Amino acid sequence: MALDQVRIASRRSQLAMVQTNWVKGELEKACPSIDISIEAMATQGDKILDVALAKIGDKGLFTKELEAQMLIGRADIAVHSLKDLPTNLPEGLMLGCITKREDPADALVVNKKFKEHQLHSLPEGSIIGTSSLRRLAQLRHHYPHLIFKDVRGNVITRLEKLDAGNYDCLILAAAGLSRLGFGNRIHQLIPSDISLHAVGQGALGIECVEDKKDVLEIIKVLEDRETSQRCLAERAFLRELEGGCQVPIGVNSKVDGEKLILTGMVASLDGEKLIRDTSIGFSSNPENIGLELANTLKAQGAMEILEAIFKEARL
Repeated sequence: MALDQVRIASRRSQLAMVQTNWVKGELEKACPSIDISIEAMATQGDKILDVALAKIGDKGLFTKELEAQMLIGRADIAVHSLKDLPTNLPEGLMLGCITKREDPADALVVNKKFKEHQLHSLPEGSIIGTSSLRRLAQLRHHYPHLIFKDVRGNVITRLEKLDAGNYDCLILAAAGLSRLGFGNRIHQLIPSDISLHAVGQGALGIECVEDKKDVLEIIKVLEDRETSQRCLAERAFLRELEGGCQVPIGVNSKVDGEKLILTGMVASLDGEKLIRDTSIGFSSNPENIGLELANTLKAQGAMEILEAIFKEARL
């Protein structure tokens, strides 16, 4: 029997709905005879807004509720910001598709009083808002004279806090700002030699049930081959290091012909220790490149850095 409907599970946040509605629209164009619907809900990460992400857990904060809907048969797929999707998925679920990537860079957004500054010229003591340990560790490494404060809430809430003077600057994902129509607030794209981006940042991941081959076939129309190769390498790197989204692990990747170039880093929370290296291999076998790079960083002391972070988190 031909598939006649696809039910999408999504977070209820504004950015999540923009992303999910884009997926819905693309699927409707590709499969006009199929009814595509969205079931939006709040996840744990959406509900707890007064505690730093690193203190409430890091795996599945934004995905577990959506995955539960698929596992009980109430949804066929879930749309995620790929950077939020853990590298180890629940039994019975799989990453079925990775869409074309937006710019994965981190972006500096400033209060108007700092509009004449770039990141490197910010005055000593400037207050930077970020909820990412990855950004925090790298920026502390390069700019120890700046002050960093946690900031929670959706993108609009964070921008309101910035404009109200609670922060001098924010560090946000360029892709999220662009998708929400706030591309004009990007003051500076932070170069990769300063801040490597999160694994999967800028791409959407569509998760589905493993044994629903008809659903998998439909969502594959949104697959972008180069983005998929890059992100599979990045996710293999993260998986091998056993890091969640709230661990100071960053990456940068590019495909050049048949080659895939992957750079990765691991840093201590204070930014004093930062290990960084690059692996190159065939883009047709991206996960091997990620594994190779992870083992290279392990040999340089990456696990000692991460184990110290995990120990501190348990205290």
